[in-house]
Amino acid sequence: MNDGVLDDLVAVIEERQEQLPDDSYTASLFTHEKGENAVLEKIGEESTEVVLAAKDGDREALVAESADLVYHLLVLLAMEGVSLDELREELRARR
Repeated sequence: MNDGVLDDLVAVIEERQEQLPDDSYTASLFTHEKGENAVLEKIGEESTEVVLAAKDGDREALVAESADLVYHLLVLLAMEGVSLDELREELRARR
């Protein structure tokens, strides 16, 4: 099933990156003093939480933490100018 949720999320991330609204967590990641390091730290944190949820057999936490990880990864890709289409191409090439 391809319902476009990742495309929609990327569109919001890119909009926040461009407009940088003051009340947006996503925008704050682009303007944070640490810059990219803040996002990299979040990816590390969320990765650990995914691993621990899987190890503990906590399905609900696994799904929630995986969503957090994917979100922060998409923010990092936006920071680096990597599109979702590029990611899709790489995944297709590995198929």
